Parts: sequence; structure tokens; C-alpha cells
Amino acid sequence: MRILELRRHTLRAKPGQHLSQEGVTLARRVGETIGPFARVITSTVPRAFETAIAMGFAVDEQIEALSEMGKDVDTAIAWPASFATIAQAICTSEAAGKFARAQARLLRSIAKMLPDGDAALVISHGGIVEAAAIGCLPEADHAAWGPHCDCCEGVRLAFDGEQFTGAEILRVSRAADPPAVFRA
Repeated sequence: MRILELRRHTLRAKPGQHLSQEGVTLARRVGETIGPFARVITSTVPRAFETAIAMGFAVDEQIEALSEMGKDVDTAIAWPASFATIAQAICTSEAAGKFARAQARLLRSIAKMLPDGDAALVISHGGIVEAAAIGCLPEADHAAWGPHCDCCEGVRLAFDGEQFTGAEILRVSRAADPPAVFRA
């Protein structure tokens, strides 16, 4: 079995492209709980690359296809949208369906390059994570996957060497862990 962990980038200082301090802190906290990864791949947008670094992972490759959905897909998928809403758009919009299938082919090619038992981290953007996961498992119960992925959240996909076989939705609390209580 091989694992692809798809994650949305962390918080940024809008309207800028770079991470905020809060985003760096969140990515560090999440990075301490995930991995190891044989490969780390991000979109070409700075906040995705910076998220991987803040998580503590060197980036092996940046892929333009992970960077944006395109105008027609953006129109079909009114962001933010739940997995079920995005799945519906994929079924009814030719552009969204084509995009989801292209993302699934890309992820399948990444998974096929991994040795059995290894994992890869793929960091991209809201809407792309959801559409890609739906494209990989089009027959899944997408309503059960819940709302869209917030910052640093995502989907862990299992790949058997030929096809994706399952998904786990990865949720993250933005609240910092409560401080430790020390007693004398």
C-alpha cells in the first residue's frame, strides 16, 4: 500500500501570497504529527511551498497543475464548498469533471512512483484538494466527507499500486494545545 497525503496550505497574510506568523505556527504544529514522506510535492504558489518548509519538510518538486483550477472550474465550484457540493459540480460541469479527472491522473502517477509502503505529501489549495480526492474516488460517499478542507487539513488516500482504495479526511484544530500544568 502507498499513501498520498493531500493538504491545503496554511494561513497566509491576505491579500499577500506569503504565510502569516499564525500560519507558520499552525504548519509547524501539524508537521510535528505527520510523516515521514518519501516525496514532498507542492503547487508553484509560494504559500504551498512555504507550508511544506514550515511543516519541516524539504520540497522535492513543484507542479503547476496543483496551483489553480482555471476560470471555468472556479465558476462551477463556488468556493468554499463541501465535498458533496464539489462532487455535484464535478458531475454537472464538464470543466470541473475534466479538472478532477486530470488531478486524479496526476496523483495516480505520483503514487505509482512511490515504493510500496511509502508516502508522499502533496500541498496545494482549497478546492483543488477536494476535487482531486473526489476524482481519485468518484464513487465514494462524498457527503460523509463533510465540509471543505480548512488550512493544513486534507485527505489521506490509500493506493494499492493500481488504484485508490480509500480516503481518510484529515481535520486540524487551529487552537493551540492547552498549556501543560506543572505541579510542585
